[in-house]
Amino acid sequence: MTHESLLNELWQTTVSQLGGVAAIEASAREMRAFLRPRVVKSATDLLRLILAYCLGGMGLRSTSAWAASVGLADLSNVALLQRLRNSSAWMEHLVGLLLGGGAVPAADGRRIRLLDGTTVPKAGKEARENNGLWRLHCTFDLPAERFSFIELTDEKGGERLNRTPVAKGDILIADRGFLHPDPVAHVLEQGADIIVRAGWKGARWLAGDGKPFDILAALEGAESAGVLDRPIWIGRKKAPSVALRLIAFRKPPEAAEASRAKARRAAQREGNVILGGTLAAAEWVILVTSLDAKTFSTNAIGELYRARWRIEMAFKRLKSLIGLSGPPGEDPEVAKTWILAHLLMVLLLEPHTSAPEVSPRMAA
Repeated sequence: MTHESLLNELWQTTVSQLGGVAAIEASAREMRAFLRPRVVKSATDLLRLILAYCLGGMGLRSTSAWAASVGLADLSNVALLQRLRNSSAWMEHLVGLLLGGGAVPAADGRRIRLLDGTTVPKAGKEARENNGLWRLHCTFDLPAERFSFIELTDEKGGERLNRTPVAKGDILIADRGFLHPDPVAHVLEQGADIIVRAGWKGARWLAGDGKPFDILAALEGAESAGVLDRPIWIGRKKAPSVALRLIAFRKPPEAAEASRAKARRAAQREGNVILGGTLAAAEWVILVTSLDAKTFSTNAIGELYRARWRIEMAFKRLKSLIGLSGPPGEDPEVAKTWILAHLLMVLLLEPHTSAPEVSPRMAA
């Protein structure tokens, strides 16, 4: 399935997925993207223009010429730019519509929710000099195999578990950037559970008596077994500590050496002296979870965490199949429309994607 097929022979299917012509027209008027028929005759025509520009690999002039040649609209590139600028809220609404339609409530089998983010660069010299980014904060649900939450921010938007709405029974799985105690506590208060990867210095580790917990000593004591599963607490500044399970799996020798080499390169790049604890912890995959040990064994937690590759493959589809890259212009509203159009595309295509790829081994 290509962008062209979506914009041509499958256009009616696209319109139907978005609720039909009347719903598209109503939402465009409500979001003030389309107020009255003039050069562009309808909101569906405007949507085709937006998708053609954002996904078709054409510039403003080329898109305007294409629209005139197919009888869609005869407008200048400046007029098209203004319509793109006015459509970011509408595109956000359409993306939200598809996200809401795909949400699957937690059931007896528990809904698995994979949290992660991806970025694309901002355009312009100033943005490049300041590492300007657009950041997508995403939640990918299993077994639905689709995105259920996406939030678009700039580079200042940090990763945290409580961005996504959660329901009782959800299991949230995330990488180490998400281990912040207050958001973790918020998720647990909603009746959901978490599995989050951790670094050895990633939190204020506490023992049951409230005293500091030496995570490196615990890993050293588990070397012969190659696995660790024990209670642990994470300290908070203004609230009681969070009770969790600390689980760690020792990596195979080759994976451990690759992790140590990666840590050395990172320290060298940043001009830091690498700590011995960093090299020791690099030999382990360290996780924390709120799941009950009586119901979820140590190995079961490891298997659940390995499901994270599914959201990574979803990002790969978004960037390779859909072609999401940095927006071509510096205007923030046009950039948002550009990114949201790609998100809309991946959500439209999700029902038609093939079976999941074969899972890789747990990442080092």
